[in-house]
Parts: sequence; structure tokens; C-alpha cells
Amino acid sequence: MTTTQPFWRKGWFIGLVLAICVAIGVMAGLAYKEYAELFPEPTYDQVAPELPQFTSDTRVLIFSKTNGFRHIEAIPAARTLFESLAAKNGWDSFFTENAAIHNSEDLSQFNLVIWSQVSGDVLTAPQRAAFKSYVEEGGAVLAIHGSGGDPAYSWDWHPQELIRAQFTGHPMFPQFREATIHVEDQQHPAMAALPEQWLRTEEWYSFADSPRDRVNVLASVDETEYDIKPEIAMGEDHPLIWHHRVGEGTVFYSALGHQASAYDEPEHQGMLEGAMRWLLGR
Repeated sequence: MTTTQPFWRKGWFIGLVLAICVAIGVMAGLAYKEYAELFPEPTYDQVAPELPQFTSDTRVLIFSKTNGFRHIEAIPAARTLFESLAAKNGWDSFFTENAAIHNSEDLSQFNLVIWSQVSGDVLTAPQRAAFKSYVEEGGAVLAIHGSGGDPAYSWDWHPQELIRAQFTGHPMFPQFREATIHVEDQQHPAMAALPEQWLRTEEWYSFADSPRDRVNVLASVDETEYDIKPEIAMGEDHPLIWHHRVGEGTVFYSALGHQASAYDEPEHQGMLEGAMRWLLGR
């Protein structure tokens, strides 16, 4: 007499279950790898990179180290743009993700420091002191998007003085939405080529409070044009681009630029070039 085994005891079913488990394990491993790349264990650089022989008196440092969320596509896109803008204007540029360049001797070589999508705690205590002195003693800093986009900072000076706003979040699902940027000062060199009402798609950053009383706001967004959770809504006053003095130095911050495609937009390119030229002129 032949006994028929239940299907779950047959070898093919067991093999199928094992194959599914292996597939799930592989996908989980890949997901973890991506997660680890986006949120790495902090690393701190101790040896500064070797600087090239500069040929111009105007020198731009492009710095993009990440110990937090990494804008994988935007970092190289921004680098390409900033290097091309420097070359176009006859300036030398140097790109690095080595934070040890933040020492008084190396920073003194640069007329402008660009923090492009910097995230997480990236500077040691001596490096913090050197960068703070560079800014307060007359340095110029252009900070882009993720450089002001951490939900918390281990160095209070960063949100309180360098950016002057504490990031709280941005909409998700969808992450990128269309809205109108209101250019509030078209006389500023960085904004002169922009329309008064600038329609674009972005990952719209929100901040704990409007920094308007401590900065010079150049542009803001109308958040009524996109869905936003009450806990991150800023209301009628939602600045996105501003500049301010820190000691004798000048900081220009723009919350725009999450997507790589942003650095191909003529209006965005013009705004960033205008900001660079203005900062170098000061």
C-alpha cells in the first residue's frame, strides 16, 4: 500500500522554502549594505591631504565628507558643477572628503570653503576650532542642502551659528514635490537672474524656527503648495536661502539641491555661481 506524503513534506517544497529564505537573506544583506553606506560608522581624519600647486590667487575648497546620510548622486554632480564654475572664472579648486584639511594652515590657502552635502559629525575638536576661527576671522563659506540637514548636531555651533537653523525633516511619499520659491531679494547677485516666482521640484527642508531675525533671507517657499505634516510645518515664513555674518566672516546657505539633476538646472547653476562670486568679492 502506497502512502501519499503531504505536500509540505515533499523535497521540492522544502527546496523552494530554502530558496526563498536564501533570496530574502541576500536582499536583506544588500539593504544593510546600502544602509551602512548611507549611515556609516563615523570616521575622523587625522592626516591632511596634500594640496596641489595653485596657479590662481583665488582658491576654492569643495568639501563633502559624510558621517551621516550620504547624497550619493548629488555629491559628484555638485563637485562637477563647482569645479566647472571655478575653471570658468579662472579660480583654482580643490575637492576633498578628508576633514583634516580643516587646520589653520590649509584653510588659510582658500578664499572660499564650500560645504557640499556634509553630514554627521565630521570634525575633531582641533578641526572644529580651526574652521570656527577661519569663519569668524573673515572666511567665506557656502553651505549646500545636506550641510544643514541633520536632525541633531554634536557641535552646537554648527546649527546655531554656521547655519542658524535646526533641520527638522522634509515631506516623504512623495519625497520630491513641486512648489513655488519666492525670491525676496532680486538685487542680490546670487538671485539677480532668477524670476520672482521660481517654480521647481525639490526635497523641501523644514527647520525648527524661521531664522529670519538672525539672517538675511533671500528666498522662501510657499509650503501651502505641497502636503506637509503639522509637526514639520513652518507656516507662512519658510526661508530656504539666506546669508549672514559670523564674526568677520560670511556664510551663505541654500537648502536646495538634493537631486543630482538640480546641478544641471540653469537657474540653480546661476544662483550658485552668483553666490560664489559674491562671497569671493566680499
